[in-house]
Amino acid sequence: MVDDTRPLRFGILGAARIAPAALLAPALRHPEAEVVAVAARDRTRGERFARRHGIARVHDDYPALLADPEVDAVYIPLPNGLHGRWTRAALAAGKHVLCEKPFTADAAEAREIAAAATGSGLVVMEAFHYRYHPLVAAAEEVIAAGELGPLRHVEASICFPLPRFSDIRYDYGLAGGALMDAGCYAVHMARVFGGEEPEVVSARAKLRDPKVDRAMLADLRFPSGHTGRVRCSMWSVDLLRVAVTVVGAKGRMRIVNPLLPHQGHLLSVRTDTRRFRRRFTRRTSYDFQLDAFTDAVLRGAPVPTGPDDSVATMSVVDAVYAAAGLPPRVPA
Repeated sequence: MVDDTRPLRFGILGAARIAPAALLAPALRHPEAEVVAVAARDRTRGERFARRHGIARVHDDYPALLADPEVDAVYIPLPNGLHGRWTRAALAAGKHVLCEKPFTADAAEAREIAAAATGSGLVVMEAFHYRYHPLVAAAEEVIAAGELGPLRHVEASICFPLPRFSDIRYDYGLAGGALMDAGCYAVHMARVFGGEEPEVVSARAKLRDPKVDRAMLADLRFPSGHTGRVRCSMWSVDLLRVAVTVVGAKGRMRIVNPLLPHQGHLLSVRTDTRRFRRRFTRRTSYDFQLDAFTDAVLRGAPVPTGPDDSVATMSVVDAVYAAAGLPPRVPA
């Protein structure tokens, strides 16, 4: 049980580049959260990271951080293939978990972690931070209100250039690939805005090597009959494309930059009866994510990106890889 009279105390597993934006800066702005410890594979690197970011304690390794009684929750920004292993270990140590996407290497591992989380009394959240920004809630309201009419098509694209092919995100042994790194966002967005769990109709990949995709295009079908498309890349002719389009019988909605809305975004809706364009707060999606996590731990609020949601996302990811003729990713 976390003492709700003091801030929620986080430890970070790994001195990852994403940690400052995803947790450290939001925690400095949040009255109910603080980062108190870090562990890295190399203690010297962990010490440098701690000095740079004002973290009080550096542990020799990940198990030592998990054993720290002064840590209530852990943030896991490790390579994809290690997410499941250390989420499992954190749960065994009695820690709440904020785990970077993708939640696990594949759907089987996600189901295993979801089972471990069930009944534990611990909060486990996959860090799909975009989901917590008011932009997404507003877009969902447009769909739920029927302004677009019955849905016809949902398309989500997350494409950005990563030409450094030595990057771990291209490493099959660490569950790498464009679909895992960029595409898991697009898959999740298709699920959120499509409103149902889709089946994969077809997929085709552009390859970095025989097992690792640098780009992926997948076509989906939802139970109600509308279609979907997921497009992602870390290196392709689509150098930069970050958007969602939802088409209904009565109109169309487009979201520009749903991934990092604090860096600029736009929600535009055009229907048979009206047109409008809206922008929302520039407060970061990571800040809203931390709000949701602390609310869940301290006050029992629901978590939209919990383990069951992660199982659904990873099931689609596995199906896309299968349809593209590629092997599923495996835990490291």
